[in-house]
Amino acid sequence: MSSERPDRRGFLCGTLGAAAAGAWMTSCGDGATTDEAVTEAPGLPDGLDPADFQVHQENPLVLEAKREHQRGLVTPTDKVFVRGNLPLPPASILDDRAAWTVEVGGVANPRAVTVGELQRMRPITVAAVLQCSGNGRKYFPHGASGSPWGVGAAANVIWSGVRVADVVDALGGPKGEGLKYLTGSGGEVLPEGFDDAARAERSVPMERALAEGILALQMNGEPLTLAHGGPVRLVVPGFYGVNNVKFVRALALTAEQSTVRMQQKSYRVRPVGESSSPDQPSMYEMNVKSWITGPLGTAAAGSLQVTGVAFSGESPIESVEVTTDGGASWSRAELVGPDLGRYAWRTFAYPWDAAAGTHVLASRATDRNGSVQPETPPQNERGYAHNGWRDPAVTVEIA
Repeated sequence: MSSERPDRRGFLCGTLGAAAAGAWMTSCGDGATTDEAVTEAPGLPDGLDPADFQVHQENPLVLEAKREHQRGLVTPTDKVFVRGNLPLPPASILDDRAAWTVEVGGVANPRAVTVGELQRMRPITVAAVLQCSGNGRKYFPHGASGSPWGVGAAANVIWSGVRVADVVDALGGPKGEGLKYLTGSGGEVLPEGFDDAARAERSVPMERALAEGILALQMNGEPLTLAHGGPVRLVVPGFYGVNNVKFVRALALTAEQSTVRMQQKSYRVRPVGESSSPDQPSMYEMNVKSWITGPLGTAAAGSLQVTGVAFSGESPIESVEVTTDGGASWSRAELVGPDLGRYAWRTFAYPWDAAAGTHVLASRATDRNGSVQPETPPQNERGYAHNGWRDPAVTVEIA
């Protein structure tokens, strides 16, 4: 097939050898969903509390984080949204993490690499935003199908693992004609009746994947949970979450994109009413975005802090403006807290002398490439990449 998935019979035995030197740090997308939120979700994995989320769907699991859980610089693991395209694998896959294998192809010495081997390679830690392509979908006026996310399908987390480039180098480097993509395949078991084209598999530009991609083994200093892709997840910082394939079972450098629906038809940006096509833009790099995280609801008149988060795909945030009157006027906010790098979000604050009445609060971010959050984003059929400032604004009653 055109995605050139690794041939399971063609992998050789061996070790990563000298290229795997270094000690491991032992501590530190798209589918149908219901329109109505489920009020109870018994048996959520990894001790997740349904009270912390809006539960859009239980199988596959779709959990939207509440806005108040996004105020921190790093999002606690148990407050990070969950988006499943397929049912979760059994929890038993985490019983022996070190034995999990990732088959690597499109290299000089293709073979299966165990997590145990990855743990012996030189580690890397990256702070990066994890965001679903459809975050903000509910704001599109045409009622795009899919999970009706507000702003809760985003989190800022600390990923620890090994560079994809280091794994490729350890196996002799790229080998093949016209290699353009890194294709990652997830380890979910397809439900009965699903065809092979329903696999969780994505192809991302090889240049970006080798420059920035990691095979993450930890999230926020702890082993990856099942809900968030453990035992190993592909992470391409700055790209939308669908490209960060969970439960990675295979990686291949390929000349063509995967032929699965997730690559060919889903996650394509197209005009409203138009059918999907492989020649339409795919959901890769994130756009500039911000929103308010507080105050929410009601507050007492007087001195308040307006807070929020801002990020972009690859370019760092340059500035954030805040409005407390629905966009009639804007003031410069201050970026506060440490800068965790260009792929992480920045927290911001604005001192506000709040008078009694109803106020509409919003934020508008600018990145260092000069991209500015628009008031309203371009419309598209599936409700992807919403980054307008007006729709996620919050109305606050000051008493």
